[in-house]
Amino acid sequence: MKRILAAAFIVGYIGVLTYGNLCHVLKSGVAAHPLMYMIVWDMFCGWSAFDSRIHIVAEGESEKYYDVTHAPWGELHPYGYIGRENYDQWQNHTGIMGINVLKHTRHEPITRLFVIEECWAKKFNLPDYIWQNRYDDPKDAQHYFRTRVVLLPSGRLLQTYNSWVSNQASQMLYDNPRLVQQSKLGQPLFVIDNPAQRRELSSDNGEAGILATRVISPAAANGN
Repeated sequence: MKRILAAAFIVGYIGVLTYGNLCHVLKSGVAAHPLMYMIVWDMFCGWSAFDSRIHIVAEGESEKYYDVTHAPWGELHPYGYIGRENYDQWQNHTGIMGINVLKHTRHEPITRLFVIEECWAKKFNLPDYIWQNRYDDPKDAQHYFRTRVVLLPSGRLLQTYNSWVSNQASQMLYDNPRLVQQSKLGQPLFVIDNPAQRRELSSDNGEAGILATRVISPAAANGN
């Protein structure tokens, strides 16, 4: 019996890992569930010179905005002092946290939710006394904000954008003719047709570069 259970565990374990590797290779279902990260082969993410925090903002019918990043009943800190909304690098599930806050709070009808990324250089995290010993310039932290996800209160995805760091890298590439030429020389034999190569916006219908129209509530649509 023990041998059968051991063999079943080995077969199941290898089968789950094989499924995760296939999803990663085929780029299908990688973000279908948060637990997919445990079986997808994505262990070498690298490190960035920039730090970031995530803000979830809800837009009401009156065009008033609500901060739904932190739930009124408290925030979960998986590691250290950073809230869990900052651990989803691709922002596949961050908007759901804001929807959960809306479900358990009272507010006016909500039209859209925005996932906003705040980004700055990590060197500005140094304490003031270390900064003064290391740098001659005053500590003037520059923060950059970028919309990452736009979705409806129902959870339907409207728009997604890449990160601020990725966007800056793309702009540097396309502003440098030499790098553009080198990237063309390094293209593989099989090319995927992408008519909107220079755009970084994806809409819910799978087409790149198409802006979604303004969302209105059912009451506004009926003229009430």
